[in-house]
Amino acid sequence: MTSIAVIGGGKIGEALISGLVASGHDPASITVTNRTPSRREELIEKYGVNGTDDNNRAVAGADIVALCVKPVGVTAMLEEVSDTVDDNDSTTVVSLAAGVTLAQMEESLPAGTPVVRVMPNTPMLVGKGMSAAAPGRYVSDEQMAAVEEMLRAVGEVAVVAESDMDAVTALAGSSPAYYFLVTEALIDAGVQLGLKRDVATKLATTAAEGAGALLGHGEDDPTTLRTNVSSPGGTTVAALRELEESGLRGAFFRAAEKCAQRSAELGK
Repeated sequence: MTSIAVIGGGKIGEALISGLVASGHDPASITVTNRTPSRREELIEKYGVNGTDDNNRAVAGADIVALCVKPVGVTAMLEEVSDTVDDNDSTTVVSLAAGVTLAQMEESLPAGTPVVRVMPNTPMLVGKGMSAAAPGRYVSDEQMAAVEEMLRAVGEVAVVAESDMDAVTALAGSSPAYYFLVTEALIDAGVQLGLKRDVATKLATTAAEGAGALLGHGEDDPTTLRTNVSSPGGTTVAALRELEESGLRGAFFRAAEKCAQRSAELGK
């Protein structure tokens, strides 16, 4: 079974561990690092994984090293474990940090080290993530398959070229926040219409969850699903016309462009 070192036991690191264990991955083949003893012990007790505060100890012999640390800490972390990675030709290094390029990772590691850049999103915390993965030039098909298998433990995976990562950030990495904002706005609209906030919250959040389930079912595309709700001359059509006339579609175009531009800036 693939041995995995999870560097960083925060929310993303725990989500990855939780998904792996839930999907049947042997906890004994997973090692998590965290410098806070209480947090480390919490993860060990909760999931049955190994734990340490020594990153090099965790990386030694690991097939996959998953970096679940903040972007600012990735380069320093890679330099810290560089010699240990060099001792194991089979190790694939995977970064789940936004904005850190394949070139930056490869420059911080021994020549020829296989690296994969991943853009996850927060629904991975509930097993519904969408992870886009861009392999570096030294990653074999077998190694990439192992990385994809790991990521599928927390949702879906799409393999993309690194040049697409900025667009991926706009469409998946950041987009859950767009849906949260829309839901928040609907809740406020319900309150404005006279509903109690708890009732408005339940109505809007449940509708969002149901709509997402319909989209994920795979039988109909978004246009068909929208059409199915839109009776001629009905209430939904009236609301949709107002949204279109208010420029909602254009707002999303512009938001996605801004997000992709900022992603590109962070990667420089």
